[in-house]
Amino acid sequence: MPTEAAGGHQAMRYQADRFPGTRFRTICLWPALAALFLWSLCSPPLLHAAGTVEIAILNSSDIAAYQEAIAGFKATGPGGALYTQYDLQGDLELGKKLARKIRASDAVLVLAVGVKAAIAAKIEIVDVPVVYMMILDPLKHQLTAPNMTGTMLEVPLDRQLKMIRTFLPELHRMGTLYEPKKGTPRMKEAERQGRAASIELQGFPVESEKDLPQALRTLLWNTEALWLLPDSAILTNESIHYILDSALAQHIPVIGFSPEFTRLGALLSLSVNYNEVGRETGLLARRVLDGEKPLSLKPVPIERLMITVNMKTARFLGLSFPKELNALIDETY
Repeated sequence: MPTEAAGGHQAMRYQADRFPGTRFRTICLWPALAALFLWSLCSPPLLHAAGTVEIAILNSSDIAAYQEAIAGFKATGPGGALYTQYDLQGDLELGKKLARKIRASDAVLVLAVGVKAAIAAKIEIVDVPVVYMMILDPLKHQLTAPNMTGTMLEVPLDRQLKMIRTFLPELHRMGTLYEPKKGTPRMKEAERQGRAASIELQGFPVESEKDLPQALRTLLWNTEALWLLPDSAILTNESIHYILDSALAQHIPVIGFSPEFTRLGALLSLSVNYNEVGRETGLLARRVLDGEKPLSLKPVPIERLMITVNMKTARFLGLSFPKELNALIDETY
């Protein structure tokens, strides 16, 4: 009585005799299977199931503005990506540890949200692309590594001046406050951009808190509008109310850089929407993963501006805007 194994061998001989090419095809299939197995071991572990990629989000702090930007990023970022989020909780040292953990992961790209996250990523991650966002002045923090790029949170000066000219076509003289120790280079650039926009821009230095009242009085007596530029040494929760109230008392319009300034009484503000920052950063990340090189060392400006107008302030100042400008305005107060 033949054994089961013997029966199996007989079946194979029968198959080979009946189909002469079968044995040759079976033998030749083994090298292909072996090659496929080796490829699966040696291929880069960057791709997950179904071709998804892993993107690490290094977040400086769990605040609403950052979460809004992250939501925008996910809406336009690489399709089907697997997102893993790491939160620094405002701690740079923790950020470095998390960055080292990301470096050892399968992430193909790191999104750094906020200054501390970007600094931690720059220090610890050198072989994976890093895209940053929600940073007011990236160049000030030297975020110019070869594997880094990102978007600007601030609207470029020339675009601001062009928009100011659109809403205030009769404006000729405009003043701004600045801290001379750190703000002089920026002030010079603003003056240069002002000349290009046919606006005489004059800077009034504020070296300390006690200098603000006199500098502001001088500015309001000698200019037609006040342009607020980001400067944490001058603009505080207390000073902004004083600045806005003083300007309105002199019937001087104020141009800000945040919808909050408009809500508090500024005539208009030019800013960027946090969700839009995330959306445009997501598109930038797509280009990076598509192999765009070299990466831009300078931050990429956000294309879409957010314009807010305080209509009560406009009426108080006796100003009106042409109807065609309504399409440019995102919010009114």
